[in-house]
Amino acid sequence: MKKLIGDKKFYQMVLAIAVPIMIQSGITSFVGLIDNIMVGQVGTDSMSGVAIVNQLLFVFNLCIFGGISGAGIFTAQFFGQENHEGVRDTFRFKIIICAMITAIAILIFGTCGSSLIALYLHEGSSSGDIGNTLTYGEEYLRIMLIGLIPFAISQAYCGTLRETGETIVPMKAGIAAVLVNLVLNYLLIFGHFGFPKLGIAGAAIGTIIARFIECLIVVVWTHRHHEKNPFIQGAYKTLRVPLALTNKIIIKGMPLLLNEGLWAGGMAVLMQCYSVRGLSVVAGINIANTIANLFNIVFLALGNAVAIIVGPLLGAGKMDEAKETAYKMIFFSVCCCLILGGVMVVVAPAFPMLYNTTDEVKDLAAWFIRIAAICMPIYGFLHATYFTLRSGGKTIITFIFDSVYLWLVSIPLAFMLAYYTGINILVVYLMCQLVDIFKCILGYVLLRKGIWIQNLVTD
Repeated sequence: MKKLIGDKKFYQMVLAIAVPIMIQSGITSFVGLIDNIMVGQVGTDSMSGVAIVNQLLFVFNLCIFGGISGAGIFTAQFFGQENHEGVRDTFRFKIIICAMITAIAILIFGTCGSSLIALYLHEGSSSGDIGNTLTYGEEYLRIMLIGLIPFAISQAYCGTLRETGETIVPMKAGIAAVLVNLVLNYLLIFGHFGFPKLGIAGAAIGTIIARFIECLIVVVWTHRHHEKNPFIQGAYKTLRVPLALTNKIIIKGMPLLLNEGLWAGGMAVLMQCYSVRGLSVVAGINIANTIANLFNIVFLALGNAVAIIVGPLLGAGKMDEAKETAYKMIFFSVCCCLILGGVMVVVAPAFPMLYNTTDEVKDLAAWFIRIAAICMPIYGFLHATYFTLRSGGKTIITFIFDSVYLWLVSIPLAFMLAYYTGINILVVYLMCQLVDIFKCILGYVLLRKGIWIQNLVTD
């Protein structure tokens, strides 16, 4: 047990990295919560349409994350070696891959958006109109496509800054963006203070403007502080990345890109499976996910902290310290999630009451929140374990651990239960969450074997 608990200095170090990420993510999630409630005031149809589009855009977001994550592993270890040229090359790779993913996403969503939204529209409840939901979703998606570009650029910059120890600036940029988003959404959704009443179009416009502001802040700060960010000096003199490094990043990073894309796509497929039970289920899960995202920031931030702390230790050759640190952080994440799960159970009945929707949707949402609360320790363990395995470059293993498991176990289970049984949707949802217990066992075995302990930049 002593190996799982650190001293005061250890937790100060962890929190110094994790708290800024929590604050940024927390503000983002809180504003997203307020934004979701504001959209929910327009009605169930608009809320469902926006929720479906956001599920599709989530696939793009995680493809960007996966695309830069492979390079990010090398960034952290190059930074641990104080190799600024190596950091610069990985940054260039991120810019290139983000541009490619964004172009593909705009093409797909621009040509097939309506068909993708329609996959989630099924009769099966007394709540919501399919035609209205499709119209709202199409309108929201058309506008949101503009925001993909600044989002991708921001991720390339923010990821590199965090991996080189700068977490404050991305946090401040995120805070500024979400505050702007909140204000603009209030003005544009409801038409206050002389602004036009645009409904969900106003929500999309506010989000886009906020993303451009975040991007501008991060880019300008990075380029104006060369002394703190030596990697940016001459970064755009060429976009050429050494072939040897490119091959290494692709070998290590392609499984991450595939993993994030397939995982996000898998989550979209899971939602589609649940959606066959009616629009009320889509709306209920949307409400539950909104409040869950506010609590999830803790284990998400701690997972990122694992990569930021353990990666440089591996790059510096401190293998034993890296292993001990990872174990302590995983245990800390699980303990935090136990506490958060208890809080979620308490707020579950009250939160759905903030929405202008039917009693059926509110009741479903409350139960979905309770299920998420029960599973919080599972999420905390899995997320920290994923980043631990990834920090050592074991991307094939993380691919199997994450996406392969989702597609071979969780999705077939959800599909069979949702389509071919009459089991209550709440039981279906619970079973699909608890099946991750087997993944926890797999993760524990992989951690104990220590196969992730590897120095990539010298091995």
